[in-house]
Amino acid sequence: MLKIFKKPSIRTRMIIGVSLAVFIFLLMLFADHPGAVERYYSQGLYPVICRIFHPVFNFFPFSIGDVIYVAVVLWMIYAFVRLVRLLFKKQWLLAGRIVLGFVIGTEIAIAAFYLFWGMNYYRPPVSELLSLRDSDYTVADLRMVTSELIDSANACRERVGNAELGQSNKDIYQTAISAVNHLEDSAVIFKAYHPDIKSSLLTPLMNYLGTSGYLNPFTSESQVNYQMPVFVRPFVACHELSHQMGFAPEDEANFVGFLAGIHSKDKLLRYSAYNQGVQEFMFALRHQDSVARKEFRKCISPQVLADVKAEREYWLAYEGKVERLSSVFYDNFLKVNNQPYGLRTYNRMVLLILAYRKKHQL
Repeated sequence: MLKIFKKPSIRTRMIIGVSLAVFIFLLMLFADHPGAVERYYSQGLYPVICRIFHPVFNFFPFSIGDVIYVAVVLWMIYAFVRLVRLLFKKQWLLAGRIVLGFVIGTEIAIAAFYLFWGMNYYRPPVSELLSLRDSDYTVADLRMVTSELIDSANACRERVGNAELGQSNKDIYQTAISAVNHLEDSAVIFKAYHPDIKSSLLTPLMNYLGTSGYLNPFTSESQVNYQMPVFVRPFVACHELSHQMGFAPEDEANFVGFLAGIHSKDKLLRYSAYNQGVQEFMFALRHQDSVARKEFRKCISPQVLADVKAEREYWLAYEGKVERLSSVFYDNFLKVNNQPYGLRTYNRMVLLILAYRKKHQL
């Protein structure tokens, strides 16, 4: 009987593999031209992808991306076991098919990653898009803004009561969505397309990986670790929604998430954003003026310090080899994707905040 579906031959698989490699190479050549990336991808193709993907995946109350990740990992384990068996049986042809399948699958994943979202890593920096000078500041500027952020965090924390701390994840997510939508009034580059955020099904694993949230680049779903302290979740939600808007670098997502948070009328979200701002600026000050940092720490209210301690203890409870390996992997991932500072990129939101405040005379 004639087979309707035939498995591709090794020759066909090799042609597919080479074709995908050439396509990825061309994508990387395109990535070397930030202006073109902004015009044709970030403001061209990516909004189209968002308008298609977001309404479809938003329909599901759970993360389709998480389900896909689990399915792919299970398939890879099955394929690897089968490969080992074939090698022991010296069935080289069938083993070669599986190896080529792995290669092609990896190439498809890389191509999809950059087509569906990852090319945003190579658009012009947000400092350029907003006409900010993100490198011109003094230690005095750093001290002044740190002091202001501490005052704001202290004041916001006093307004946060049991009602705010008892918010459900659904309420937190809706507030974050409203906050990023409101940013559209500030600049056209802050346009959001049907934004949505979900609790990750992989949260127990995320705890051990030291991950507070992530955006699935293949489905454009933003997800949050729903077990973190409640005052951390609102800012993380805004951070991940910023990724969904097309701000791929971590400092830019932190910066946009911070702007969304401090301009919100929600008490918990405002506090969450200022709390994060204080932590980032205090970290930066440790390297610039450690004496001032010690003095500023005395100005932080006991409630805010207790929250910072609670967050630190939460992550320490899961710290281990898995988290350290995850940090090394993600540090290198960021460096490969146009973020030479690796994990330190997160803290570079400080430069953007300082430049933004200076430009707007805040």
